[in-house]
Amino acid sequence: MTPEETAEVASEETVEVDETAGVEETAEAVAPAPIPVPTGRPVQTVGRRKEAVVRVRLVPGNGGFKLNGKSLEQYFPNKVHQQLIKEPLVTVERVESFDVLATLHGGGPSGQAGALRMAIARALVAYEAEDRPALKKAGMLTRDAREKERKKYGLKKARKAPQYSKR
Repeated sequence: MTPEETAEVASEETVEVDETAGVEETAEAVAPAPIPVPTGRPVQTVGRRKEAVVRVRLVPGNGGFKLNGKSLEQYFPNKVHQQLIKEPLVTVERVESFDVLATLHGGGPSGQAGALRMAIARALVAYEAEDRPALKKAGMLTRDAREKERKKYGLKKARKAPQYSKR
C-alpha cells in the first residue's frame, strides 16, 4: 500500500466512527412521545400502593369525587388522606377542572389514598403532557415500592423478638 492509500483508508475509518457516534447521541436524545388524548374525553389510569389497586377515570368537570359510589369526605373521613388525594390537582392548579371517578380495592385507607394520588397524577399527565415535570418533581409519578416485610420464624413479627428473660 502506498502512503496515499493508507491516508485515504485512515480518513474513511475516522469518518465512519464519527457517523456512528452521532447516531448514538441522537438515539439517546429522542424520547417516545405520549399518546395525545382528545380534549373532553375521559382518561383512565391505574395506581398501586402496598396492596391497594385503584382505577381512576378523569373527566372534565367541576372538581367532584366519586369513590366506589361515595363522596371523598364519606370514603376518606381523615383530612390528611383528603389532602394527599387532592395534591396532584393542586400542584397543576386544576382542582375545579376535573371530576374523579374511581374504583378502589385492596389494602387499607393509607394505601388506597396513596394509590389514588398516583392514579390521578398519571391521568393528569395523560391528559396534558406539560404537567409531567411538576408532578415528577413533587414525586407523584414514582411508585412507592415499600411493601410489608415478611414475618421470620423465631420472632413474633417481622423484627419484634419475644420477651427476653434473664433468669
